Amino acid sequence: MLALTAAGAGALALVVPWGPPAPARAVAPAPGVPAVNLEDGGTHRSPPPAEVRIPAVGIAGPVDPVGLDTAGSLVPPEDTARAGWFAGGPAPGDVGPAVIVGHVDSYRGPGVFFRLRDLRPGDDIEVRRADGSAVHFDVTRVARYPKTAFPTAAVYGSTPDAELRLVTCGGAFDRAARSYLDNVVVYARLG
Repeated sequence: MLALTAAGAGALALVVPWGPPAPARAVAPAPGVPAVNLEDGGTHRSPPPAEVRIPAVGIAGPVDPVGLDTAGSLVPPEDTARAGWFAGGPAPGDVGPAVIVGHVDSYRGPGVFFRLRDLRPGDDIEVRRADGSAVHFDVTRVARYPKTAFPTAAVYGSTPDAELRLVTCGGAFDRAARSYLDNVVVYARLG
């Protein structure tokens, strides 16, 4: 299950409960996804992402590495204008699904992934890396799931090729819980 929940005054946290919390410096997000040792900076072959650009919907924003909190929740950057790359998984361009999360909005206005739901198959996603290189992905589909039925294996499970998943909130907003009821997931393949 994946959910964006209220984490404080106006802040949202991306919650990914997988059972008991992982050790502080190792992450194993789902069956079939190997743990990555973060103490040595990870075992990624590709440089980490620094920025995501999606011209079709006017998205451009910096990307920060993110991980799990002690409860096993994936926490995006507090700044809603920044996206977060799950550093416990593949880097964009490495084999497997690289996952980048971002806020749809906050009480202050639109977040970095505000227009993510408007993407269409074939749209280009550019991920600029920390070394200045860039990698491009083609959107294959956009889906919306209730947070209570998030497809963890489809988002985080092993893939034979380099893929990208972009995740944000969507659907109706529950004012009492200060959270959206759904998640929007964009699936993309290396272009």
